[in-house]
Amino acid sequence: MFGSRSLAGLGNIWRFSYMCYDNGGGAFLVPYFVALITTGIPLMILEYALGHKEHGSSALSFAKIGRRHEWLGWWMPVFVMFGIMLYYSVIIGWCANFAYYSLSLKWGQDAQAFFYKEFLGLSKGVFNLGGIRWPIFISTLLVWIVTWLICYKEINHGIERACEIFMPALFILTLVLVIWGVTLPGALNGIKWYLKPDFSKIWNLKVWVAAYGQIFFTLSLAFGIMITYASYLPEESDLVKNALITSITNCGYSFIAGFAVFSVIGYMATTKGVAISEVIDKGPALAFIVYPEAISLLPMLNKLFGVLFFSALLIAGLSSGVSLVEAMNSAILDKFGNRHQLTRAKVVTALCGCGFLGSLVFTSGAGLFWLDIVDHFITQYGLVVAGLLECIIVGWVVKAYILRKHINEVSSWKLNKAWDFMIRIFTPAVLLYMVGSSLIGEFSEPYGNYPVAALLLLGLGWIAATIVLAVAVTIPKWEPNKLKYERRPEEDHLIV
Repeated sequence: MFGSRSLAGLGNIWRFSYMCYDNGGGAFLVPYFVALITTGIPLMILEYALGHKEHGSSALSFAKIGRRHEWLGWWMPVFVMFGIMLYYSVIIGWCANFAYYSLSLKWGQDAQAFFYKEFLGLSKGVFNLGGIRWPIFISTLLVWIVTWLICYKEINHGIERACEIFMPALFILTLVLVIWGVTLPGALNGIKWYLKPDFSKIWNLKVWVAAYGQIFFTLSLAFGIMITYASYLPEESDLVKNALITSITNCGYSFIAGFAVFSVIGYMATTKGVAISEVIDKGPALAFIVYPEAISLLPMLNKLFGVLFFSALLIAGLSSGVSLVEAMNSAILDKFGNRHQLTRAKVVTALCGCGFLGSLVFTSGAGLFWLDIVDHFITQYGLVVAGLLECIIVGWVVKAYILRKHINEVSSWKLNKAWDFMIRIFTPAVLLYMVGSSLIGEFSEPYGNYPVAALLLLGLGWIAATIVLAVAVTIPKWEPNKLKYERRPEEDHLIV
């Protein structure tokens, strides 16, 4: 069930804004766009080409390359489903909560205090769960129910129609926020901080690792999603053109949305009389503080504006969530569907049921701490390492020029040997250096000042557990004809 690809989601607003704020504004933008050019676009083309050539999910595609590489094809959807989707569903739930709260502007005059204290009920530490936050529990449950319903019934037409309405609304509302935000007193200070690089921070390795991790997250690279999506594309598809449009439009939207966030941050800094870097606590909560405060400042129709804005985010999040579940669902059905008589209904029900249970810890008073740690390690290490291994396998085992030949046969925009060099040499070298250096220093200066035990258990431990699960799933053999079978779409499916 893959077809229409949304160009914007929560990662473009929620994650981009706080990653940019945490890493020095303009100091983050330089490595961000370097990462887009050196890794994002080349890998997007790679994943489009791999799925299109092998006609299968990420697991099937890598199994066709060689059984010893199959585990990587499983690891991607495994850590996406049992890592990212577990907390992503909670973030989508937050959007639902805030869409409702917009009816009364419940966050009042202090959106930051409301978010941390009244809404999250933030506990005193990582291992102090503090009990379930029931409004978040209920909204997360509803997110999983809707995701299950869409995947179970394959209700792609309904969600696509919703996206046709809400995606343009999201773009329009963002532009309105940008235009309105730049008129606020002090807004230009925030925009200047956003655009002007602090060269002392640009050379900070952590900023570069964060930028590359964000590129992987926002473009869904190493998720297994784009490989599976490409397996449903028509035989004659311009892979290069589609990859370029998707990558540039996605990242361009993030950049524009940043003006809406940082103009308000500049205004808040001016009214509070503090530095830009001291306006709001760093971390994943930023978008749920800045936007509510911005909405409250609107001179008219702010309640309606709030409902529409958070509803648009909700739709963007749901459509993204569907693709995360579908990547894992597709891989399971590819390998075990016929032999074990598994149906879409059974697999989707099991995945969503397990996913909801796994999400419960993120609905607790310590949920924000867990979310921050898991997100940091999965996006800055899991995704990047998976992308590194993709480059090595495709570049050196499959041979980059072979895949490039397939790309050029169907694309009007032809690739040359420069793409081979990027996939075989440059991108792997950059990713390997950054990950290795960052990992060495990870515990000398603990991320977020969290206890080292928490980083080991929730960070590296979470990644290790997904690797073990991925390897375990590779043990059963494929049906002999499955590795030769070429799958083509019978109907258009949704991946966002």
